Amino acid sequence: MDLTHKILSDYSYYLRIERAMSPNTVAGYTSDLEAFFSNVGVEPAMVSTQDVLDYLASVDKLSKRSQSRLLSSLRSFFDWLVLEGDRKDNPCDAVDSPKLGRYLPEVLSVEEVTAIIDSVDTSKWNGVRDKAILEVLYGCGLRVSEAVGLRISHVYLDEGFVRVVGKGDKERIVPMGEVAVEAVRKYLDVRPEPAAPQFDDIMFLNRFGKSVSRVSMFNMVKRQAMAAGVSKEISPHTFRHSFATHLIENGADLRVVQEMLGHESILTTEIYTHIDSSTWQRAILEHHPRW
Repeated sequence: MDLTHKILSDYSYYLRIERAMSPNTVAGYTSDLEAFFSNVGVEPAMVSTQDVLDYLASVDKLSKRSQSRLLSSLRSFFDWLVLEGDRKDNPCDAVDSPKLGRYLPEVLSVEEVTAIIDSVDTSKWNGVRDKAILEVLYGCGLRVSEAVGLRISHVYLDEGFVRVVGKGDKERIVPMGEVAVEAVRKYLDVRPEPAAPQFDDIMFLNRFGKSVSRVSMFNMVKRQAMAAGVSKEISPHTFRHSFATHLIENGADLRVVQEMLGHESILTTEIYTHIDSSTWQRAILEHHPRW
């Protein structure tokens, strides 16, 4: 399978350099492909439509969304092989994607957001940091990767905005409210010394003076949700969903929210216009005597 590993390495390079995809996206595509080829046991040029169908059948315990993402990874890879002249066809072309319902992300109420943020113990420096992280996640609608990589030089506290480097190294400007500004100011007063020069400009540091990891941020959010008595299955991304939903519920223009979230297509942003309606629809169906 050495040839397969070489081809996957070349494809990974193509995604990173030519497609300018984020490291996390590239890692996801690569992981899907490695699992596929370790299962089918044939080289990329020899993969058939039946191989793809058999593999999808073997992972039928995955959710339809995960299966759809997996098929998307395979389809993209074989499209690249056709583009490179290594295949004449894409074996995924004859495979239908699983039918998906409209995905509505979990959203917190304003009261739940407040309860989670207020549950943080700010008597210690890391609590001050965690509160600042939550305020920035909710106040600016950042992705977890954007919060992890946030630079001090990109945060303009006096002016009240933050410069965010998002997917594909695309930059956007997001307003920063007074509450988030004050939380960050308090954190900067107790921020630990950076462990090395490469961390000098990183906003959120751990106790070792290095950048806070994605896993640590996920764990912190879940811990504070439990402390606040919020039973919803949430992650740092839930604060981004809540940020967008609350803006739209309060009359913000969809195009403005799109720009603040860094969505390429407004269709992605439109999902937030359906969340509130889905909530009252569910409430009606649960209580109506005919249901």
